[in-house]
Amino acid sequence: MKVQEVMSRRIISVSPDETAAVAARLLSHYNIGALPVCAKDGRLRGMVTDRDIVLRCVAAEEDPLCVKVSDIMTRRVFSVGSQQNVDEASALMAREKIRRLPVQDNNKLVGMVSLSDLSKQPQCSRQAAQAFNEITSNIRTY
Repeated sequence: MKVQEVMSRRIISVSPDETAAVAARLLSHYNIGALPVCAKDGRLRGMVTDRDIVLRCVAAEEDPLCVKVSDIMTRRVFSVGSQQNVDEASALMAREKIRRLPVQDNNKLVGMVSLSDLSKQPQCSRQAAQAFNEITSNIRTY
């Protein structure tokens, strides 16, 4: 199965010049945990998550109305192509301990694939479970 068969094509993104407050509102409004950060030319520049906003802005006692997304985003972003096999995507997620992957074709963002997307497909549920297990393997319970 190819990534294009399971990915979400509806992309909500944010500009690196927007504020953390704008990113937080987008995350809340669309009930998502991560936003691709795209420049004006549509190229992926990073990712910003709800965790990035909390740890790099709020916990650092910075003003979310003033802090730019480019200052708190994760710049090292892993992605897959739409024609890649979902096994490759889930292996990358497991190895890098990430739950969402941007999907790019010709350096343009065309979708997002998440563990949730994989788990909804009966033929991918094993890969999703294995990736989730790897991602959460270092989480302690108290």
